[in-house]
Amino acid sequence: MKIDLHLLTRRPGSIISRLTLLYVVSTTVLLLGTAGYLDWVVRHNLDAQNHALVASKVRVLRTLLRSPQDQTQVLASEIEHESGEEQPVKYYLRILDGGGGRVLIETKGMSEFVPVDQFPPPVGGSDKPLVSHERELRPSEIFVLAAAEAPLGTPGRGTRILQVALDVSGNAAILANYRRKLLLAHGLGVIFAAGSGALAAWAALRPLARIAEITQRISANRLNERVTAGRWPAELSTLAGEFDAMLDRLQDSFTRLTQFSADLAHALRNPINNLRGEAEVALARVRSPEEYQQILASSLEEYERLSRLIDGLLFIARAEDSRTAIERTRFDSRRELDAVREFYEALAAEHDVTVTCEGEAGLTADPVLFRRAVSNLLANALKHTPAKGCVTLSTRELAGGAVEIGVRDTGEGIAAAHLPRVFDRFFQVGPSRDQTSRGVGLGLAIVQSIMRLHGGTASVESTVGHGTAITLAFPTSTRPASIAKEVIKK
Repeated sequence: MKIDLHLLTRRPGSIISRLTLLYVVSTTVLLLGTAGYLDWVVRHNLDAQNHALVASKVRVLRTLLRSPQDQTQVLASEIEHESGEEQPVKYYLRILDGGGGRVLIETKGMSEFVPVDQFPPPVGGSDKPLVSHERELRPSEIFVLAAAEAPLGTPGRGTRILQVALDVSGNAAILANYRRKLLLAHGLGVIFAAGSGALAAWAALRPLARIAEITQRISANRLNERVTAGRWPAELSTLAGEFDAMLDRLQDSFTRLTQFSADLAHALRNPINNLRGEAEVALARVRSPEEYQQILASSLEEYERLSRLIDGLLFIARAEDSRTAIERTRFDSRRELDAVREFYEALAAEHDVTVTCEGEAGLTADPVLFRRAVSNLLANALKHTPAKGCVTLSTRELAGGAVEIGVRDTGEGIAAAHLPRVFDRFFQVGPSRDQTSRGVGLGLAIVQSIMRLHGGTASVESTVGHGTAITLAFPTSTRPASIAKEVIKK
């Protein structure tokens, strides 16, 4: 089967066109239904009126025939009266002998228009409902016919048969004229529905056009534009609010990306400049093997710094991938804290800083990532704690099974203005950006990434001159473990 690719790629029609079409179709159906109902009501009323008129004539004739006096002259006058040209409704009356069917009296010219044999069988007795029939005897000549028996008032005189014909040919013209007017009104209604529907759809969708105009002004240099939810109808307020929230996230991400690019360039510039300077010094003149070894050793330190920077960035990138999961196990958090303390015991002694552990709590987490997070925090605390200072590693279980891990030092502290950014990539406070620090500014960012992998949070409190306390909040241990497809351990 051949598929028309043009149909698959064709742009859908506008919403205004669809709404207008829907409005026109619904209005057309409504008008057609209304017109059909009104036409039925008119025809039904005309038929009922015609039947009532025929029945009334039959009742009058029966009454006259039932009278004990001779009503021949009255009957003749009644029948002749109906044959007058001035009558708005044309009747034909005929009286037959009930015994032989002989015509006794009839409206002038009735035999020509309505013969005797065209009538239905007569209805006997006044207690039976009269049945009338509508027949087209000639083209455009329609009559309502009825026949009934009428007993005479004098006993023994027998009965008479009444035949009444009502000319309703004019009703067809009335209905035709009525239907023409209905059709004209229907057409005008459809045209009005199309115009008003298009106008209403355009007015209803105008806010969307305004939103489109606002979004067209948004660019990398104008991320501060907002749709503002309160300006729009209720149906679009949610959309506008979510769009503004998306713009807030984009602006925040763009700001972070810009800052990240600047920080990354700064982090790469120093080691690359150092490597370039050392290479230029080495090539400036011929040197001894010992001097070349010193230059290579210095270059190796810069390479290691670049390697740590790249490893840290790779770790954070993997941690922020929504497809990354971790492998959780149940372990003693106090034992892990003691292991980390023992690993850094020599470095702490070199800085003349005391490291202690306190608390007991079981924890469900990835032990490798847990040790890395605590190691980063402890290394950072030792770097910023002066001699004779103290660093405390603590663990405690909260109500509900959540666990808090704390790293508290008595170091130099962090100013309040810097606290919101301490977990940002490459962010370093004060002199930590200089060459002597040798850090890459990713330690706390890696800690933040590890906590996000566990569904927990990292928070910091600090007072300048009194030290810093960082708290890692792990969620309840009853949370089901995730089995990683790729476990981040580097």
